[in-house]
Amino acid sequence: MVDIVRAGGLLMVPIILCAIIAMGIVLERFWTLKKTRVIPEDLTSKVWGWVEKDALDQSQIQTLHQGSPLGQILAAGLINRDRERVIMKDSIEDTGRHVVHEMERYLDTLGTIAAITPLLGLLGTVIGMVKVFTAITTHGVGDPTVLAGGIAEALITTGAGLSVAIPALIGYRYYRNRIDTLVVDMEKEAIKLVEALHRRTVKKKKPGKKNGKKKK
Repeated sequence: MVDIVRAGGLLMVPIILCAIIAMGIVLERFWTLKKTRVIPEDLTSKVWGWVEKDALDQSQIQTLHQGSPLGQILAAGLINRDRERVIMKDSIEDTGRHVVHEMERYLDTLGTIAAITPLLGLLGTVIGMVKVFTAITTHGVGDPTVLAGGIAEALITTGAGLSVAIPALIGYRYYRNRIDTLVVDMEKEAIKLVEALHRRTVKKKKPGKKNGKKKK
């Protein structure tokens, strides 16, 4: 393996660095974007239970905010639960944008790696072919060993670049789609809470029926 890397020339260094970074991002996002971490099971029902029992306080909202991405969104709604529905919805949407941005962390880097590693491989190919033609000009084509170094460098860098780019592109596309799915699920949970809080607020404000008979 070391001999192959050496045969690939200096451009193998940035390609290997890209491979290490891409692997780190893929593993980190795999852990961070687990559904159980993003959308804990029955979290919305648990929060609604706190609201129904009037057991919700600032410390619980803070814990909810720090617990998960969905918790951050629900906490934004709960902070404004006694205000108008539009204000509560706007606060949830603003928080949701920040949450999505956080979920997309490092994905642009992964996409960049998927784009540049084939180009690094292509550059290695060009450099290798330049060495081949230089060797032909200097020594002719009689000795194949003179040409072998340049050809090997051209092929190895191309193969290495593609070997890094293909998994990186797959990971980038996969996590993009996964985030889209998680965002839709979080929106559903947030809407459920907003509607429930709105109905509860309307019910509280609704005047009760007056007792007594009308005078004739």
